[in-house]
Amino acid sequence: MRTTSCVKSLSHVKVAILFQVVISSIMKPIPFSPPRVDEKTIEAVTAVLRSGWITTGPQTRAFEEDLRRYTQSGPVLCLNSWTNAVELVLRWFGVKEGDEVLLPAYTYAATANIVMHVGAKPVLVDSMQHAPLMDLEDAKKKLSARTKVIMPVDIGGFPMDYEAVMALSKSFSKQFKWEQATDVQKLLGRPLVIADAAHSFGAWYNGNPVGGQTDVMAFSFHAVKNLTTAEGGSIHLNLPAQFSNDDIRASLNVSALHGQTKDALSKTQAGNWRYDIVEAGFKCNMTDIHAAIGRVELDRYEETLTRRKKICLKYNEIFQASGLNFTLPIFQSKNLESSYHLYMLRVNGFSEDQRDAVIRSVAEQGISLNVHFQPIPLLSFYRRHGYEMTDYPHAWNAYANEISLPVYYDLLDEDVARVANAIIEAVKKIC
Repeated sequence: MRTTSCVKSLSHVKVAILFQVVISSIMKPIPFSPPRVDEKTIEAVTAVLRSGWITTGPQTRAFEEDLRRYTQSGPVLCLNSWTNAVELVLRWFGVKEGDEVLLPAYTYAATANIVMHVGAKPVLVDSMQHAPLMDLEDAKKKLSARTKVIMPVDIGGFPMDYEAVMALSKSFSKQFKWEQATDVQKLLGRPLVIADAAHSFGAWYNGNPVGGQTDVMAFSFHAVKNLTTAEGGSIHLNLPAQFSNDDIRASLNVSALHGQTKDALSKTQAGNWRYDIVEAGFKCNMTDIHAAIGRVELDRYEETLTRRKKICLKYNEIFQASGLNFTLPIFQSKNLESSYHLYMLRVNGFSEDQRDAVIRSVAEQGISLNVHFQPIPLLSFYRRHGYEMTDYPHAWNAYANEISLPVYYDLLDEDVARVANAIIEAVKKIC
């Protein structure tokens, strides 16, 4: 009897433990977008720390060359953020008070903030009716004699039609003429096209990797991006033949180092200490610690993209089978392929409040969701400057019922199913 009783008790204990394991697995937190950090990352950073050289140096310069090869672009400069990188380009091009920069209303604030930094005016463009990208027909209407830059934004990893944006820029001189243009502006003779490609590193456009398609392309390597350096960004220079992209890169590098003519690495050469300051520059260089993280990520980036693609397609499969009224993100078209940076789900017919209720419901299950983006006119700073959300109806529609789902390398297939099913159940309850 004692043996039987013990066996039953042991069996009950096993069932209880198994139940707890199952519940724990179901309720384990699923973050939105944690970085991929493993022993390879740690070893690379440790090697830099042990080298004794931790600021901008050989790792940063090697990373720049790695990026140039990967993107098949012109010269590359890595800096401490997308934001500072693109602001330097605006300043190099002479953008100032009285000038205008065309950019989408549907983007993160950084795209507009840097225009404000240089004293120019962000001219917001509505989204396409059926896609969150900049509507070039609306952009065409908003070109003026004050337009100095056109800055389209790749949303979620899906690239803009760069050829169409470049064509829009090249049509400028047929309609307008600048007054008081700088020498650099006169040399280009049209608005500079800077692609905000913060989301689209690893995307493809017309059979080529994104990176070499517009005058300047800029990527972000922030912690939540597909490829991270913790903080960081890069600018890729593809200006036409009348410019020396290598010289522009060198000039921007000086601007990024307080206007100093020698960086720290070159000053370490014997007898090479003397330098000059040729402008009141900034301080926004990338360090070798950050570049080392990026080089690990780039070395295995195809593996990362393959996993992210699988996750996104699995989400599509589950939501398509749900029978609910969702709009699923597009990842491929005839000539384009996304970098699978975001999975941007839209719940058709839902209001902003209903969308937020779904996010709260799913959060109670330990699942982190996000929204991309609050359009610029919704932000109090820009409202105070006269921007009205009602002027950008398609941008509002793109935002109001959008939910961004977790997508990251270590997300398991069962986690993908759990996220999708949690959303489906929450939507059903609210419907």
